[in-house]
Amino acid sequence: MFYGENRHTIDSKGRLVMPAKFRDGLQDGYVMTKGLDRCIFLFPLDEWKRMEEKLKALPLTHKDARAFVRYFFSGACDGTLDKQGRIKVPQNLMSYAELTSKSVIIGVGTRMEIWSEALWDDYTDDESLSYDQIAQQLADLGI
Repeated sequence: MFYGENRHTIDSKGRLVMPAKFRDGLQDGYVMTKGLDRCIFLFPLDEWKRMEEKLKALPLTHKDARAFVRYFFSGACDGTLDKQGRIKVPQNLMSYAELTSKSVIIGVGTRMEIWSEALWDDYTDDESLSYDQIAQQLADLGI
């Protein structure tokens, strides 16, 4: 289980130190891809396989399903932690997520998200995002 917010720096080679508490979950490898809201999704290998099975079950005849699967898999790359506990973020994902040197890694249960510090700060400062309102809407849906 991944949770918490960690601010880190990406070096000039696109390497990012993973928080120590997240490293155990990545020992068998990981897959990262384009996430939603201009972040990068980072899945431990076992969780990626579960997600892959769900996506393979989507109907090929549904246009939105095909589009999402293309988008999701086309940005994907796999990797392993290096000896210093770093991951290598490819240039295409760095561009997609507008990553420069300052980043935020958040744990969201079964995966991590890597955000540009500026985009994360904008996202969390957005007045239209009210934690209380979102909680109420989810409660109204029975979640």
